Amino acid sequence: MAKDDLKDPLYDKSKVAPKPFAKENTKPQEFKLHTGQRALKRAMFNYSVATKIYMNEQQKRQIERIQKIIEEEEVRTMRKEMVPRAQLMPYFDRPFFPQRSSRPLTVPREPSFHMVNSKCWSCIPEDELYYYFEHAHPHDHAWKPVK
Repeated sequence: MAKDDLKDPLYDKSKVAPKPFAKENTKPQEFKLHTGQRALKRAMFNYSVATKIYMNEQQKRQIERIQKIIEEEEVRTMRKEMVPRAQLMPYFDRPFFPQRSSRPLTVPREPSFHMVNSKCWSCIPEDELYYYFEHAHPHDHAWKPVK
């Protein structure tokens, strides 16, 4: 209610609503915090993470141990193999008689010395490169430069 209404001559006190009765004192309801549950779940999670980390470390140690055993065994076998042994005695009861080969003799070719003085392919002019590939490799068409 505003102050203007109290000064107004038409204001009637009977129109004012009566005060409601005082309510009884209410008791707070019991509520349950989830901090205990969350702490338990977090502890279980931390335990599972720690278990996984521990298992991974154990697995790594076991793998390293196995690799170390394998390497030691390899070193042991290599040392056994590397022991110098005498060559077997030749069989003198069956003397060696060389026989003539059935392969034909190699036909000598004239070497191409015009490329000997250049050290790198990029130093060769394009026309000389074309000459080299055309005459040195006449049947190799894949090596011909594209013009």
